[in-house]
Amino acid sequence: MDMRNVVKLVKLMETHGLDEVEVEEGELHIRLKKGGTPNLPPAVAAPVIVPTPVGAPAPPNGAANGTGNGAPAAPEHAPEAKSDTVEIPSPMVGTFYRTQTPDAESFVNVGDKVGEDTVICIIEAMKVMNEIKAEVEGEIVSILVENGESVEYGQPIMTVKPSGAAS
Repeated sequence: MDMRNVVKLVKLMETHGLDEVEVEEGELHIRLKKGGTPNLPPAVAAPVIVPTPVGAPAPPNGAANGTGNGAPAAPEHAPEAKSDTVEIPSPMVGTFYRTQTPDAESFVNVGDKVGEDTVICIIEAMKVMNEIKAEVEGEIVSILVENGESVEYGQPIMTVKPSGAAS
C-alpha cells in the first residue's frame, strides 16, 4: 500500500473522529488505532517537553531537554524558522532514522540538495521500515529530529529551502 493512502486513512480518522480503522486488501492488512502506548524498547525514553508560560523566564540551557547536564540538545538546525523554507512533516507516527543501518552514512545532511524522490530518512512504524521522500526540490536547511527519536504524524522533521527561493 502506498504511504499516501495510509496518510489518507489517518486524515479520515481525524475528520470523522474515529479511534480505529482496519482495512484488508488482498493479503494486505492494516489496522490504525489512536491512543495506547507505543511499543518502545525499554532503554528508549521519550523526551519531556515542559511548556514555559508566557512572560516566565526561560529555563537554563538543557533544563527542559531532559539532558539534565545543563548542555542544550544538539539538533542539526538553526533555532528560528525562515520564511523562505518549507517543513517536511512526518507522514506517520514512528521512530525516525537518518541512516539505513547504524553504521551507514546519513541519507541527507544540512546543505545537501534533494529532489522530490530523494529518500531523506526512514520512519519505523509497526516493525516496518518506511522510506520517506523529500517531495520537494531544494536544499536541506535543518534536521529537526534526532536519530532514533519518536515522531508524531504531521510533526516537522526537516526544513528545506525550495529551489528558486530567494537567498
